[in-house]
Amino acid sequence: MTQDKDAPLREDIRLLGRLLGDTVRDQQGAAAFELIERIRQNSVRFRRDDDIVARRELEDMLDALSRDQTIQVVRAFSYFSHLANIAEDQHHIRRSRAHLIAGSAPREGSLAHALDAALASGTTDAAGLVDFFDTARVSPVLTAHPTEVQRKSILNCETVIARLLDERDRMQLTPEESEANLEALRRAVLTLWQTRILRTAKLSVIDEVNNGLSYFDTTFLRELPRLYASLEDRLTAAAPGLAGAELANFLQVGSWIGGDRDGNPFVTAEVLDKALAMHAAVALEYYLNELHTLGSQLSMSQGFVSASDALLALAERSGDHSPHRSDEPYRRAVSGLYARLAATYRALLGHEPARHAVARAEPYVDAAALSEDLDTLHRSLVANGSAALSRGRLRQLRRAVKVFGFHLAPIDLRQNSDVHERVVAELLETARPGTDYRARDEAGRCALLLEELATARPLASPHVRYSDETEGELAIFRTARRAHQRYGKAAIRHCIISKTDDVSDLLELAVLLKEAGLLRPLENALDVDIVPLFETIGDLENAAGVMERLFSLPIYRNLLAARDQTQEVMLGYSDSNKDGGFLTSGWALYKAEGELVATFARHGVRLRLFHGRGGSVGRGGGPSYQAILAQPDGAVQGQIRLTEQGEVIGAKYGNPEVGRRNLEVLVAATLETSLRPAGAEPTPPAFMDAMQALSDAAFTTYRGLVYDTEGFERYFWESTVISEIAALNIGSRPASRKKSTAIEDLRAIPWVFSWSQCRVMLPGWYGFGSAVQAFLAQHPKDGLALLQRMYREWSFFATLLSNMDMVLAKSDLAIASRYADLVKDVALREAIFGRIRAEHQATVEALLQITGQRELLEANPLLKRSIRNRFPYLDPLNHVQVELLRRHREHGDDPRIRNGIHISINGIAAGLRNSG
Repeated sequence: MTQDKDAPLREDIRLLGRLLGDTVRDQQGAAAFELIERIRQNSVRFRRDDDIVARRELEDMLDALSRDQTIQVVRAFSYFSHLANIAEDQHHIRRSRAHLIAGSAPREGSLAHALDAALASGTTDAAGLVDFFDTARVSPVLTAHPTEVQRKSILNCETVIARLLDERDRMQLTPEESEANLEALRRAVLTLWQTRILRTAKLSVIDEVNNGLSYFDTTFLRELPRLYASLEDRLTAAAPGLAGAELANFLQVGSWIGGDRDGNPFVTAEVLDKALAMHAAVALEYYLNELHTLGSQLSMSQGFVSASDALLALAERSGDHSPHRSDEPYRRAVSGLYARLAATYRALLGHEPARHAVARAEPYVDAAALSEDLDTLHRSLVANGSAALSRGRLRQLRRAVKVFGFHLAPIDLRQNSDVHERVVAELLETARPGTDYRARDEAGRCALLLEELATARPLASPHVRYSDETEGELAIFRTARRAHQRYGKAAIRHCIISKTDDVSDLLELAVLLKEAGLLRPLENALDVDIVPLFETIGDLENAAGVMERLFSLPIYRNLLAARDQTQEVMLGYSDSNKDGGFLTSGWALYKAEGELVATFARHGVRLRLFHGRGGSVGRGGGPSYQAILAQPDGAVQGQIRLTEQGEVIGAKYGNPEVGRRNLEVLVAATLETSLRPAGAEPTPPAFMDAMQALSDAAFTTYRGLVYDTEGFERYFWESTVISEIAALNIGSRPASRKKSTAIEDLRAIPWVFSWSQCRVMLPGWYGFGSAVQAFLAQHPKDGLALLQRMYREWSFFATLLSNMDMVLAKSDLAIASRYADLVKDVALREAIFGRIRAEHQATVEALLQITGQRELLEANPLLKRSIRNRFPYLDPLNHVQVELLRRHREHGDDPRIRNGIHISINGIAAGLRNSG
């Protein structure tokens, strides 16, 4: 009899749903519970049976709710979305563990599978893989973009529930233990219900920093060292001669939070300085706690075990003279390390750690010095036959210090090129009146900037009071310089230039770095990477040409020598999508990468791409594994960075085991892509030509609707929750770049988030149906066969369609039509929604034709199951949200109605998971 692998998931969902129902009954009364239950049953019946009567009854019930009933319904279904996510994550963990316990072959996408495939291919061996990791760089980068609607308090509650579910899974509980676990779950669900789901005040940047740091506490500090250890052990098993070899620190987590100034006036030098200190505090407190525990564990007596001279010297210098530890050199040595680290904490942060040291000591000059002392412990243990002891907590701590240093995670700096331009223009005009930098053409600007970069003379004068903008930018770079001196150069490694469109944008940043001493011309020294960000369709098309001209400059090429002849380039997914639509954005990114690979190869510069992916497909999201594998040949080269944004951060890294799995996926995909056998067949020209034709047609369709249709801007603001999202306390950054309702000024993130909330998901598919229809009309005989072959044989095209399949499955035009009814102008509503409906139908038909599926997600049963489980609980939220929007807009600002709208936004985002 075939085992139902999903039965435990359904059991967990039923359990959590029952506990939530019991909580609602106890807290809100039987009438509230019965109402919510009737709504749930009707919604399930409609989703399961496509029952029109059930749908009508559901809509009638929801429209008739009082204000207080509405809030209760919204809260109940929102919290259920959160609980369903927890159950789903736990099921993924359960299935992964069952796979490992059964001793099955490693799954595709796992690190074990990638290693086995690399070794089996014959293109490398275990020693070659060690060499590969020596020059590799894999870095997920956390950003604080405003689709993260979770409060940390809610995440804490969910962590407790996940732990209790995990306990039920892993342990054979006695009846008493099982009852205690169930009681603890009941308390946790009650706590969740009684915890406010929304923030009462807008997030500050420091709040966002603190939220981001919570993932280091729960996941990164512990799981990264374990991943490294697992990888080293696998390589040693494949080649015993590698025993004891330690991999380079190729996998590191970065952050934009506290350093991303593009459009966020609240990120100042003071905020950056505070963020750096908060990072250091998390790292140092973790090390101190680990050392304290390690000291209790390394209790070996000198009468039973030997110690190296270096270890004994550490013990003698420790200042630990307790007679109770006089014959315990390892414990005394650890006491000395703790004392020095406590002194470091005091020196860097200005106050004492929570737990005092046994003696005063000198602080460490840098993290490398602490690392060397930990290595001394390790070498002594190995030499005295206690290697097993060195492989436990000490191994994890040694790796953590090497990866996280005293800085925890590098903070990227980002600013718009327009700001750099204004600042440089002011500095030049003040130093040399009449320069008129902004009036010069590109060649004139570059000539002036290169002249400045050839001299060590600063532009800025301490005797001049510049504009607030210029003073603020100079202060940022000076803070970065001090951070290098205090925490090490790893604290800030990258400076990113938004809206890069020519060489002068990079040279302007170089001049500003020179002002702070981060670039020193006479030494050809550059302490940070200068990273252009190409965002719009036009910018992506020009990217290779910009880099070609940049690399022709001897001054810049000399500076690259200080960065290991490696140049990072960032590609913007969100803005290119908003600019040109889903299909054209994906194609422009793919072409830009291929052209950059060729340009960099000609100049002998190593390319590292930084992918500005979002959570949703409309912002470049989708499964990371397939996305990395779909990169053009040569685009990865062992090095890749990518942003982790919004609610995706919590989904990926809130649970330590899920976080570990996601980190492994990034490494596995990077390894597989970089070690693909050379000489692979190039993409057939027919595929490229077809893709270009599809892109051109989709671009015309998308731009025709979004930018060329009169009234579309009004339709968007009236038919979505964009106004309410802009008012929601989910981020420190404004929703628009300017105080306007223009689509051009709106940030890509709330643009996508709004379409997701109303279940249109327009940025993830619009234009594809028309493009395919046009292509088939031009190629009636063989067009469909060619597109089907592209889907089978070209991973780029297959990934594009797979992501679109997911988005279309999460869209619901019947629900979307209720949002369209919010548009007051009937003619405008019918004209635009009619076009959206027709394009949606054409897109679904085209997708099914090309993929050969009979229905959406036929090839992705896991996601199909997820949607089946959660959408009956999402539909009521959408219906209620529409009614709340109607009341809010017709009857003025009622705080309870506004609160209900915001809770519904939270619940729908949780239910969709990758919506923003």
